[in-house]
Amino acid sequence: MRHVPKAVAALLAVIVILLSLDHIGYAAKMTPEREYKIPSWDMRWGAEDEDGSLDEVTDHSKVWMHIEDDTQLLKQPGNRGTAWIRIKLPSLNDETPAVLFENIYGRHITLYKDGTNFYESYRGYNYENNRILIPLKPEDSGKTLYIWTESSKNRLGIIGNVMTGDYRDLLGNLVRMDVLDIVLGSTFIFIALVLLICSFFLFRPSMAMWLSLSAIVLSIGLMIVTYSPFLYTFYRGYGKLYLQLFDVALFILLPSLAFFFEQNINSILLIRKFRKLLTAYSLFCFIIMIVNLGAQERLNDVYYFFSVIVLGILLVALMVLLVFASIRMALKGDHEAIILSTGFAFFAVITIAELSWFFIRDGHYNMFLWKWGVFGFVLALIAILGRRLAEKHKQVVRYSRELEMFNNELQRSEKMEIISDLAASVAHEVRNPLQVTRGFLQLMSKQEDGKNKDYLHIALEELDRASAIITDFLTFAKPEFDHTKTLTILDEFKHIEGIISPMANLQGGKISLDIPQEIKVRGNSSKFKQAFINIIKNSIEALREQGHIHIWAYVDNGEAVIHIRDNGEGMDAQTLSRRGEPYFSNKTKGTGLGMMVTFRIIETMNGKISFTSAKGVGTEATIRFPVAG
Repeated sequence: MRHVPKAVAALLAVIVILLSLDHIGYAAKMTPEREYKIPSWDMRWGAEDEDGSLDEVTDHSKVWMHIEDDTQLLKQPGNRGTAWIRIKLPSLNDETPAVLFENIYGRHITLYKDGTNFYESYRGYNYENNRILIPLKPEDSGKTLYIWTESSKNRLGIIGNVMTGDYRDLLGNLVRMDVLDIVLGSTFIFIALVLLICSFFLFRPSMAMWLSLSAIVLSIGLMIVTYSPFLYTFYRGYGKLYLQLFDVALFILLPSLAFFFEQNINSILLIRKFRKLLTAYSLFCFIIMIVNLGAQERLNDVYYFFSVIVLGILLVALMVLLVFASIRMALKGDHEAIILSTGFAFFAVITIAELSWFFIRDGHYNMFLWKWGVFGFVLALIAILGRRLAEKHKQVVRYSRELEMFNNELQRSEKMEIISDLAASVAHEVRNPLQVTRGFLQLMSKQEDGKNKDYLHIALEELDRASAIITDFLTFAKPEFDHTKTLTILDEFKHIEGIISPMANLQGGKISLDIPQEIKVRGNSSKFKQAFINIIKNSIEALREQGHIHIWAYVDNGEAVIHIRDNGEGMDAQTLSRRGEPYFSNKTKGTGLGMMVTFRIIETMNGKISFTSAKGVGTEATIRFPVAG
């Protein structure tokens, strides 16, 4: 969890707070205090010729039904679009009493008390779920309220509680019922805007995924806000706008959801085809909405069929398809698919169940559980986003370390380039006069028979040593090989052993080889021997009594790996870190050129060299070359 960005943690905290608010609000709403729940009421269906006049309730030939179940609406017989409800008020003991109807269904609602119309509500749009808070007087105790309601969707009646109590307490309950929807939906809208802004700073391949994610979160937020009764209760003058925004959000959600899965899950081809179908159908529904608005909503039945019935079926089909695709990927071990399928399955199962029940009840059901399914889905999206941001953070850290390493290597290469140019220049300018001097000294030594002949011999030896140093300079400066061929490592080391064994014997040590015959590399035989003779000479010089140098090789991952281990004096960490550094040597008369040349030869052969050492234990060199062929 330490890699999850603070922004993601903040979003999770917001969701937890919202859940807490809902719990507090629910607890407050259910707190008895001085509130009284009316347990039952009477209801009868209206006749076709009834218009809501109070005289209609005096007709004793009409049958009233006693209602005690407040969890679902009754199904109307035929196509009757009106109903009467009568409720007897209990004793009202508050100073400012009121009655709260949690849900009354109807487009046109009229309340009568004492034979007069004291409340009327008419909505010119198809949102018929009403929350109504009516102030009363203490003297209204025991009176009967008559409610006439009319619906164009044949959804009539009361669902939920009918409460009496103090007006201020009931008003608080009324606000708390739906304020969470507004806070939750607004939070999602804010998150979507943040994602949208961030998407413009991303690379184009990532931008498509972020845009689809912001479209999903934005449409869900809009749907939660515009589906909530809160706006229709306190700002009902803009009801048509809310419904249009809800439909537009639904039209955006379906293709965006399919596109997001298409981008993030290597799923079946059917999702891509279904996404194209949903995009075309959403555009078709949007056009019908515009046409219906232009026709003064005379095409409501047609628009309802395409935007609710058909679109709902397509939504269920999409949910089933996406759950199948995400579970399919999760079974393959895709961690993101596991997270996504878990959250989305939670959302999809709830949505499919509610939509199915909505169609089974012929629209006589108020969907509300889908909002909680959104939590699981959005949490899954945030978890995936946090996971990807954490991976990006790890990549940035890794790239910064690699960049630092490359910078160090670049600086080393630049230093080596300068040294190479200097070495080549010095070697070229000095070698010629040395050769001339040596030639004259040789002539003089042939003519000299006295004491000076010994001095001339010493001078020739020093000139030869200087020439050898110059040769090392040239090898270091220009290590390119004029002639390369396939080298059998065992043959090369047998030759090296023949050259270097006398020196090892003088130190009281011995050399052992354990190299298979078939290992071969590409390179220059002379330079190859020069590099390894330098390494083995250093090992010999570090040997003590009963010293041993073990050389073995094998093939690993297409590379020939050569190990040279001695049981000599060893080196401390500081000395080891400077191994191969220009002009560094831990010998009294050493120049450091030998190991510089060795490093350059191995590097030119596309090889790598590394050392491990411990003081008093010994040193081991590991060299890797690409296997020939």
